[in-house]
Amino acid sequence: MTDASAVAVVGMSGRFPGAGDLAEYWENLRAGVCSIRDFDAAELLAAGVDPDLLHSPGYVPSKGFLAEADRFEAELFGFSRAEAAVLDPQHRLLLETAWAALEDAGYDPHRPPARTGVYVGGATSEHMVAAHADPRLTAQLGPLHMRILTDRDFLAPWISYRLGLTGPSMTVQTACSTSLTAVHLATQALLLDECDTALAGGVAVDTIAKRGYLYQTGGIVSPDGRCRPFDAAAAGTVGGNGVGLVVLRRLADALACGDPIRAVIVGSAVTNDGAGKVGFTSPGVDQQTTAIREAWTVAGLYPAAAQYLEAHGTGTEVGDRIELAAASAAVGEVARCVIGSVKSNIGHLDSAAGVAGLIKVVLMLGHQTIAPTANVSRPHPDLAAAGLRLLTRAEPWERPAGGTRLAGVTSLGLGGTNVHIVLAEAPAAVRTAETGGTAGPVEAAKAVLLPISARTDAQLATAAQRLAAALRAPAAPALPDVAHTLRTGRATLAVRACVIAGSRAEAAAALESIAAGGIRVGAPAATATAAEPRALAERWVRGDNVDWPTGQGRRVHLPTYPFAGDSYGELSLTPPGPQGPVSAPATGGAATEAADEPIAAAVTKTFMTALDLADDGELDRTYFAAGGDSLTAVHLVGELRDKFGLDVSVKLFLEELPVRDIIATVLAPREDPLLESLLDEIAD
Repeated sequence: MTDASAVAVVGMSGRFPGAGDLAEYWENLRAGVCSIRDFDAAELLAAGVDPDLLHSPGYVPSKGFLAEADRFEAELFGFSRAEAAVLDPQHRLLLETAWAALEDAGYDPHRPPARTGVYVGGATSEHMVAAHADPRLTAQLGPLHMRILTDRDFLAPWISYRLGLTGPSMTVQTACSTSLTAVHLATQALLLDECDTALAGGVAVDTIAKRGYLYQTGGIVSPDGRCRPFDAAAAGTVGGNGVGLVVLRRLADALACGDPIRAVIVGSAVTNDGAGKVGFTSPGVDQQTTAIREAWTVAGLYPAAAQYLEAHGTGTEVGDRIELAAASAAVGEVARCVIGSVKSNIGHLDSAAGVAGLIKVVLMLGHQTIAPTANVSRPHPDLAAAGLRLLTRAEPWERPAGGTRLAGVTSLGLGGTNVHIVLAEAPAAVRTAETGGTAGPVEAAKAVLLPISARTDAQLATAAQRLAAALRAPAAPALPDVAHTLRTGRATLAVRACVIAGSRAEAAAALESIAAGGIRVGAPAATATAAEPRALAERWVRGDNVDWPTGQGRRVHLPTYPFAGDSYGELSLTPPGPQGPVSAPATGGAATEAADEPIAAAVTKTFMTALDLADDGELDRTYFAAGGDSLTAVHLVGELRDKFGLDVSVKLFLEELPVRDIIATVLAPREDPLLESLLDEIAD
């Protein structure tokens, strides 16, 4: 195991069933909580479930449900409300999770590290299918705009575009092993110097609605809505939704830059079963075993060194038996090796399943605790013969004498793509630095400034309260490290506050005062007279750009941005109501009326619909200030041509004119050569 071939996990973020953040996720895992939801009839009917299906004997009203998957802070990412409503929920979740993961690593999402790559994948969603099945929506937005807002191909590019990431940007698809394959590819890209930082993981939201599934004898789903990997009563899996991303850097770079290392990837491998299995959907033993062995060989270790294995663990009779055989063949009879699967807690997250397991193991390494497997009544009879054991309650993860805590994570894709990743705990020097903060009431040589910002007053209060709680926690980071992370690792937003403090206790008290409202510069009496820090704090709160004092500090994990977006719902495949005849588009030139409206009113309505403007007053904003972009411009040019016979150049939208003036220009006579010349010059 060498630093040269190791990749550090320096940040991560995720939302999973029963957990809106990783702190909640860990508490659920540690306590062995099953977060699979059982819906009542009223919830299911409200979600559009057919009453006949609901009352079918085989209908199971359960799912690993992801709460608030419909919410999105569109303004933070530059989307108009109209675009956000069409943007697939998976895109929305990935964007917010990417932002939070970078912050967790101590990097400002508006100033990301150079050469940051993106490797992600997603599932097929009802939203995407419904969007492409609606000809009226396609006609309104245009086929290209529709596709890039809903198709899985653009999961990675949207993150790269909105966050300004210039490394490779790849959408990965290997079915259920998608997200762990993405992590493997990101790791390889870092080691091949294709990028210096990478975001990797996946998302799965088939629908945001509360729905169960139909059980069929002989299928892969559970008859009772519970997933029991490696239990004698295992009878099937349960679907679920979630999202997870990790931020990766080469270990040597992470150590040199003082990154907050959570764990280290020391080896990874990917194989495919090929034809060596019973059927296309069945897993195979040989290539699972090969993937495990190859990953540990890359790490310079034997699989027998594993103290924990996070298995794919679908909880099916055939799948469990095959996976246990593969693990046993690779690891050998190691009586102390624990096996488990997060599917017992949250269900099968499809393309996000692998990263959910990876994040689980990173959390276990950080907390030095092995989480139990939920829903266990009687361990599978093959476990003992395989030299593996299940836990029904959490237990301390003891470090081997003279060794390192090590674990393996496996993910299997429908169709045969097997991935295995070897994880080690953070280096000893990093662990010592993270737990060696100075105790006592004063932890900095002098008062430090802690700037915070958000998009709204309510979010600022939430951010202040969360940071105060983090500073009061037993293992809180040193105050200079907190200050350094807040100054360099957070985006600068419009609503601001600042704390001046000399200890964590002082800072927490000031932050709580800010959260309660009424003040924006918090400073205890002992530091309130320091003129220079207060002047800087007040400039920051006013909205000025501030050059913070240089000082010692390292990046540390702190609470990330408190997203608070509106609900944008999702497009649904529920059958539409009766429709009247569809009129042919108007093609009769500028004098033609559309939908019986005068031409000026109809064109204005077209602009307001495309830009999602609430009232006429917003027409006084410039096109880009109103939420327009190049794709919307192309769509509008097509709409004006097809509906009204107006031949408009896309160059018109590049001029800094109010939308009202653009509409007037569209409606004006077109024989002005001076205007055409002016627009050509602007475009050039």
